[in-house]
Amino acid sequence: MDLLLSGRACARRQTRQVRVGHVSIGSGAPVVVQSMTNTDTADDFATTMQVAQLARAGSELVRITVNNDEAAKAVPKIREKLLAMNLDVPLVGDFHYNGHKLLADNPACAEALDKLRINPGNVGQGAKRDTQFASIVEMACKYDKPVRIGVNWGSLDQSVLARIMDENAKRAVPRDAGAVMREALVTSALESAAKAEEYGLAGNKIILSAKVSSVQDLIAVYRDMAAKCDYPLHLGLTEAGMGSKGIVASTAALAVLLQEGIGDTIRVSLTPEPNGSRTQEVIVAQEILQTMGLRAFTPMVTACPGCGRTTSTLFQELASDVQSFVRDNMPIWRDQYDGVENMSLAVMGCIVNGPGESKHANIGISLPGTGESPAAPVFEDGVKTLTLRGDNIANEFKAIIENYVARTYPRKGAAA
Repeated sequence: MDLLLSGRACARRQTRQVRVGHVSIGSGAPVVVQSMTNTDTADDFATTMQVAQLARAGSELVRITVNNDEAAKAVPKIREKLLAMNLDVPLVGDFHYNGHKLLADNPACAEALDKLRINPGNVGQGAKRDTQFASIVEMACKYDKPVRIGVNWGSLDQSVLARIMDENAKRAVPRDAGAVMREALVTSALESAAKAEEYGLAGNKIILSAKVSSVQDLIAVYRDMAAKCDYPLHLGLTEAGMGSKGIVASTAALAVLLQEGIGDTIRVSLTPEPNGSRTQEVIVAQEILQTMGLRAFTPMVTACPGCGRTTSTLFQELASDVQSFVRDNMPIWRDQYDGVENMSLAVMGCIVNGPGESKHANIGISLPGTGESPAAPVFEDGVKTLTLRGDNIANEFKAIIENYVARTYPRKGAAA
């Protein structure tokens, strides 16, 4: 499918709709942002705090590891603590190897979770695989929980891979190893979904994913899977990496698929910087969707990159300050006002594009470049409203933003 050149994404692929807690996935619902904790789930306090941090940053589903009995026993406590904090974010339990046993031994864990995630390559080996897979599916049916069947090329079901390799060897013109691996990923996901339905799980309780760490392989796998099923698809480049590499790789892969209408939930699997915030992956996922025009989460700040006309760092510092100010205030604004996430801001560095860009934004400021008059005109909805001068421009501009929000966006619950 060719990308559209009109600047608009292709129509979303039609899928079944799956409910995860209060969140709808697929069938025209907005693309959902997910994240995952990296705390020891058995530490229910630390995990609750990180889930809350991710949810407040905008993660609409949060996945937690459930790898042992202590973690399983902690899940109901985490749910209880979150509800006490007035946070009803859906929790997804991530199970590998022993999920069948943990769910059977800890029914309160199964009940507290909103979705189960299982990996066909890690659910069991040999004769035990189907039995253990069926056991997890039966628990999902018993507690009316949806399931993400998540295939990963680092833990691909070896029996499926061996079968696909044997079939490939018999072809007149065998395909390369990469093509065989991609076919095995898609086959594993689809056959596992078919088995889950055979075991009684409704088709509208299934979400699929097939993650790899190569951009081109991810695009090829999801195009193939989207053509072969109508289950909602969770997108993510697994082990994307750290910093700009992880951000660029994830954006490159997810943007192509989203532009083609493929993908119903996304996660950006970044390796955090040492002591860095886990919320970065949420912010990047939101910015991918927002810059593509698929969703709006928080006002975006347009800022120029700087050039020889902008030797001062004032516009850089103000742009950073404004972006932080907006993100810090967005949880409050979101609760109080309708539509504030669509507000656009501009912080520009000189007269060349400053006034023009500022007029295009809801609120914009054009700071003085090198040799320009020490004045910063402010524009609101395309009209110059005042000029700022002096050493307090940042605080004055933030006050203008706050006043604009209060008078422009309707308060939630107010009479029409």
